[in-house]
Amino acid sequence: MEMGYGRVSAKDQNPERQLVKFRELGIDERYIFVDKLSGKDFNRPRYQAIRLMIREGDLIYIDALDRLGRDYDGIIAEWKYITREVKADIVCLDNETLFDSRKFRTMGDFGKVMEDQFLSLLAYVAEQERKKNRQRQAEGIEVAKAGGVKFGRPKVYVKHNETFIRIYNKWKSGAITATEAMKYLDLKHRTFYRRMKEYEEIYIGEKHV
Repeated sequence: MEMGYGRVSAKDQNPERQLVKFRELGIDERYIFVDKLSGKDFNRPRYQAIRLMIREGDLIYIDALDRLGRDYDGIIAEWKYITREVKADIVCLDNETLFDSRKFRTMGDFGKVMEDQFLSLLAYVAEQERKKNRQRQAEGIEVAKAGGVKFGRPKVYVKHNETFIRIYNKWKSGAITATEAMKYLDLKHRTFYRRMKEYEEIYIGEKHV
């Protein structure tokens, strides 16, 4: 049986380019598996599904080695599990000359040595690329923070929020309950009381300046 495994790192990324390659090979849609998750580990639902299906003699296509994963040791372990324990084969479409396990299999023990060398080199490159991406992301966040960009869920700034002040006054005077005030402001219990405290500290602080 021929199967295809594709992966993109985020839900908003499009795996279509990989899917086109699998379809051009004539792989049945039922046997094309795609994850939209990071390649940092192998706890991916669609990868685990294809892993359970693989049997001896099957052929699994991937677009590139880093689509399998980006963890150095993990890539090698998974490749060897599929090709040597299960006795299925893997083909990397972006470099079939080097990464077609069927070719290594025909070379016997020497083929295993050659396969190990190529795997180690390419898996190392894939992991280094992942580390670079993570570093670039961290550096980008630091630059953004230095430029005043704030990350995380934005706070509701209550000081000059007329709706908030009106609801606050009604709640404080007893005209409405805290539950009603939370509903009007669309705030959770803990957030509501935190915002009230913030407002009172700002308001009282300014009144005593």
